[in-house]
Amino acid sequence: METISDYFGSLVFDDRVMKANLSSSVYASLRKTIDEGKKLDPKVADAVAAAMRDWAIAKGATHFTHWFQPLTGITAEKHDSFISHAPDGRVILEFSGKELIKGEPDASSFPSGGLRATFEARGYTAWDPTSYAFIKGKTLCIPTAFCSYGGEALDKKTPLLRSMEALNRQALRILRLFGNTEVKHVTSSVGPEQEYFLITEEMYRQRPDLRFCGRTLFGSTPPKGQEMDDHYFGSITPRVAAYMEDLNKELWKLGVFAKTEHNEVAPAQHELAPIYTTTNIATDHNQLTMEVMQRVAKKHGLVCLLHEKPFAGVNGSGKHNNWSIATDAGQNLLSPGETPYQDAQFLLFLCAVIKAVDDYQDLLRISVATAGNDHRLGANEAPPAVVSMFLGDELNAVLEAIETDTPYQGTRRTQMKLGVDVLPRFNRDTTDRNRTSPFAFTGNKFEFRMVGSADSIACCNIMLNSAVAESLRVYADQLEQAKDFDETLHTMIRDTIREHKRIIFNGNGYDDSWIKEATEVRGLCNFRTTADCLPHLMDRKNVEMLARHRVYSETELRARYEAILENYCKTIAIEAKTMLSMARTQILPAIEAYTASVAETAAAKKAVKKDLPCRYETGIVEKLSQLSDEIADRIDALEQAVRNLSSAASIEEESILVRDGVRDAMAALRTPCDEAETIVCKQYWPFPTYADILFSTK
Repeated sequence: METISDYFGSLVFDDRVMKANLSSSVYASLRKTIDEGKKLDPKVADAVAAAMRDWAIAKGATHFTHWFQPLTGITAEKHDSFISHAPDGRVILEFSGKELIKGEPDASSFPSGGLRATFEARGYTAWDPTSYAFIKGKTLCIPTAFCSYGGEALDKKTPLLRSMEALNRQALRILRLFGNTEVKHVTSSVGPEQEYFLITEEMYRQRPDLRFCGRTLFGSTPPKGQEMDDHYFGSITPRVAAYMEDLNKELWKLGVFAKTEHNEVAPAQHELAPIYTTTNIATDHNQLTMEVMQRVAKKHGLVCLLHEKPFAGVNGSGKHNNWSIATDAGQNLLSPGETPYQDAQFLLFLCAVIKAVDDYQDLLRISVATAGNDHRLGANEAPPAVVSMFLGDELNAVLEAIETDTPYQGTRRTQMKLGVDVLPRFNRDTTDRNRTSPFAFTGNKFEFRMVGSADSIACCNIMLNSAVAESLRVYADQLEQAKDFDETLHTMIRDTIREHKRIIFNGNGYDDSWIKEATEVRGLCNFRTTADCLPHLMDRKNVEMLARHRVYSETELRARYEAILENYCKTIAIEAKTMLSMARTQILPAIEAYTASVAETAAAKKAVKKDLPCRYETGIVEKLSQLSDEIADRIDALEQAVRNLSSAASIEEESILVRDGVRDAMAALRTPCDEAETIVCKQYWPFPTYADILFSTK
């Protein structure tokens, strides 16, 4: 009987395969490239390419592709076959080191934010040897970075790798100051929890809004939703269980560490969580996971919805980003140690995160900004748009003792003089139960809960890695010049707590009073929409920090600003046009048809008895007539709001028109349409209702 260990990673050119198929010298050279960033020898590249080709062909592959992550938010690939012509008319199978290392796909139709002119459409892909190649279908997929003709990053992987290296550089400076000379590399690791909805393909096909937009634009609240909390962690239905079984197997073949599966809160909502791994690989794995989720769903007659808010009135879907940092020796730098210096080191790295989240709260909010996530943030299942941190009572008490230079009142009354006294042992698990916190400490990592389910985790981790690297840089600059290391360290940690404690909040993030306190008293940012927060990407402090660590140039940042804002406007414009079409060609005709049917019934009754009041029929006709007129007026208003977009002089102006005009007009149109759904006979309503869709997989 085949077991998981028999096929796990069977489609991955991983370390086991490399060791078995490469000479010892080639393998050792490649490992240095992967582990230490050494330059790849062309001869080594040729040997790796030949081994990779032979392995892939033996697995049934006929093509190869440079698999990359452009600014569209999804992955991209152009397939080339291994065949090459032979002099005698036959074909031979070739794949060179040059083809492995570099590709030249056309970049003309990918978002670039103005990084390249039309005549500079050529783009380049470069092999990322830190992420293993894999086989998908009949194609060998080689994870790559993607850049423009001029060398600027056109993807999400390149700045992610840069941010990881920035964090590594600054973390090593700190570790050297603590006397650690053995560590060679510090890496951030991530475990992204992926939430999603499953519905039947039959229901999906009947909803234009789901097909074009990924979310429902109309729909009244069903009689039963998530009120009974009976779906969360409930028994998984046979149909969904079969899907999850196939999904796990496909992911395991690709080396994805799928670990946990369960029902989420909303009907038809579920979650998959992996074991966390290096941020670069975790990002690749999550992109693969989303793709495989949707592909496997089709085999089961299902559709996997990854939109952040596919249904109004029930929980939306997020992607909790569990982030930590560790050395190549396996030491988690966000875990307390066993000696005074290890404890002091832990507190310094903890304070670096606190400082980073406070100083760059705007960048963290920007990193999760999409039209879809705007619907989710601030709702009952998601954190508010205000960024804050939750540390737990015990750790918070430790920081307060340091801030005030008073004894810690926990398990030990210890004067917190860093580098002298051991940090009191506290229960590492009494932390992350505040599910309203956007950024919660979970014992040895932080859980960033604002990420949307459809988003790439590259974005938030780029900003998180970079912001923490900046905090560590500031600390290292001071400590390297310190005359008294222990005293400077203590003062630095104490001052960090005093200066940045406003970002720490252990209470209810859903409470309206917190939002008021956060913005009016603490001065924290509250950017409700993408249009509100995105302009702050180009704030001078953000540009300078990201450029200082060589994560983004100002030109690359400007390009991303343009591309993301353009995507926001286009997304909502598509939704608005879909709404107009559905309301005009489906909803209004359904209302008119049912109104006519009820009027005919009333007329038939009166033909039998002229003085019959027909109050029921008359009431329905009057109400539906009123609603249809209201819908017609609101269609006109939305149509005008969409037309107004063409008058915008800039993408910034267009985003404001979208935020304040189109979105409001869409909400206004939805209200009478949803009310009409509750009145019109089911056989007349043109598409499945929430009650139909959310319980279709039972």
